[in-house]
Amino acid sequence: MANVQECLRDGFSTKGTSGTGLGAIQRLCDVFDIHSVVGLGTALVAQLWVGKESGDRRVLNSQHPSLVKTRERSDFLELGVVQLAKPGQEVCGDAWAVETQFERSLILVADGLGSGSAAAVASTEAVRILQTNALQSPKAILEIAHSALRGTRGAAVAIAEINPTQQTIRFAGIGNIAGVAIAETGNRSLVSYNGIIGHQVRKIEEFVYPWSARSQLIMYSDGLGTQWSLDRYPGLLSHHPALIAGVLYRDFKRSHDDVTVLVAKMREIVSA
Repeated sequence: MANVQECLRDGFSTKGTSGTGLGAIQRLCDVFDIHSVVGLGTALVAQLWVGKESGDRRVLNSQHPSLVKTRERSDFLELGVVQLAKPGQEVCGDAWAVETQFERSLILVADGLGSGSAAAVASTEAVRILQTNALQSPKAILEIAHSALRGTRGAAVAIAEINPTQQTIRFAGIGNIAGVAIAETGNRSLVSYNGIIGHQVRKIEEFVYPWSARSQLIMYSDGLGTQWSLDRYPGLLSHHPALIAGVLYRDFKRSHDDVTVLVAKMREIVSA
């Protein structure tokens, strides 16, 4: 779309139709965002929330999305995730989860060794360990997961802890889950060590990086190519995280593996 706003206007059509579809989608959705670059394509995200109540906090993961009521916990992050199974597989061997505990959020991405249901068993167990140990540090959770996953294929696992009060992101990872912290001062790759949680781990360590209200986090499994860049997508980082994840998946996915792309940023505070 060369002119997105024109395409959203009721009555505009390049095919002789009524030209009301895209505008109608925008009006009906709780979340609607669109980004277009001529020659690269158009991507949009549309979200409808069912049964959403004021004060609810979404505690999401790839196996059990749910709504959880809470007043003590902060929902300060906005997330977007694209996750798909390897072509030919019905079950994705990757998993992701987010746990918010008071002033911090823990974000996990896991890639079970191989693909299919056996890989999913390992990555799902990593999610369970995060959920039952959410008060621990990323390093401590990985140490617990290393013991818990010994009876599985094992998994590459990375955990990021975002604490906006301390303005830090704490990261620990084992295996090929990549993390990038994006800030106004530039992008920073987050350090993971080689190994497989549940099988072979030589060292688990945490690294602390600066975080601000304008920072963004991108975590992804090896189903996404490592040579991606957002430089050719003007303004994309100002859009919804799901849109960013979708564009990365569309243009940089690998066709031979499960893929997970997770993008997190601070939720905008709208004054009354």
